[in-house]
Amino acid sequence: SAEEARAFLEKLKAILQFIDVSDCKMQEGSLRADVNLSVRPKGQKEFGVRTEMKNLNSFKAIVRAIEYEAKRHVEEIESGGIIYRETRRWDDDKGISYAMRDKEQAEDYRYFPEPNLPPIIIDDEWINSIKKSLPELPDARKQRYIKDYYLPEYDANILTTSKVLSDFFEKTLQHTDNTKAVSNWIMGDLMRILKERELEVDEIPFPPEYLANLVSLIDKGVISGNIAKKVFAKMFDSGKEPEAIVKEEGLEVVTDEDAIKEVVLKVLESNPASVADYKAGKTKALGFLVGQVMRATKGKADPKLVNKLLVQELNG
Repeated sequence: SAEEARAFLEKLKAILQFIDVSDCKMQEGSLRADVNLSVRPKGQKEFGVRTEMKNLNSFKAIVRAIEYEAKRHVEEIESGGIIYRETRRWDDDKGISYAMRDKEQAEDYRYFPEPNLPPIIIDDEWINSIKKSLPELPDARKQRYIKDYYLPEYDANILTTSKVLSDFFEKTLQHTDNTKAVSNWIMGDLMRILKERELEVDEIPFPPEYLANLVSLIDKGVISGNIAKKVFAKMFDSGKEPEAIVKEEGLEVVTDEDAIKEVVLKVLESNPASVADYKAGKTKALGFLVGQVMRATKGKADPKLVNKLLVQELNG
């Protein structure tokens, strides 16, 4: 199927990256794929006539091309038409393929031995020596992430789809022990921003250490999770350290109990209906009130302290 072809190519791409054969940037021509496709009626042993589409430059285009060409073959055969052995061009904008030239038979290529290229004998000893020299491959690294870092298989799969991404993850862990938090940031906000800004992983404008520092700021309670998202976006904009951004923007978590209590009292006064709901046993009202306090403090109040003070006032 088209999705099986995509899965195969994604695995191949990862392996090529991990052994440093290529950066596999398809948009730059480092990796391309030809699609050779034929169909046959169910139960027929012989393969159908094959067509080829050359130099596809994205996995998305490959999937679309396979789906289109398979459908074209089926419709042509079922309508009594003939599939010709030919090379076709895939037009990704229009979502169609069209014939370029007839496909040559083997004899048309006029193969002959090249006298300047001697035979190369590849023995088992040489093959085994190459195997031993290979670096850690994607599947092995994935299993290590699951075993050593206790990551879910889903996380490990995502993090090992690209060597550059995997290396970024590992370098980040050199500066923090919060493995799951780093994984979540990479799979969530980092991948989202890269997609939105059409950037590659190797174009991240800050070093892995900065992501580790951001995670540490959250763990230490210096900033909240919501504020961290804003800081992370600004890291992409400026390339600055998260500590510098927090200081410049005044984003530290407010832990002054008196200051937060003042906001809490104002929120309670402004929301009598929610106060009544809470006292009537509707505990969801507390979440609403917490949200109002956080909004009033622009997300900078310590959420735990906000919750504590609200409960004290509501139950007092």
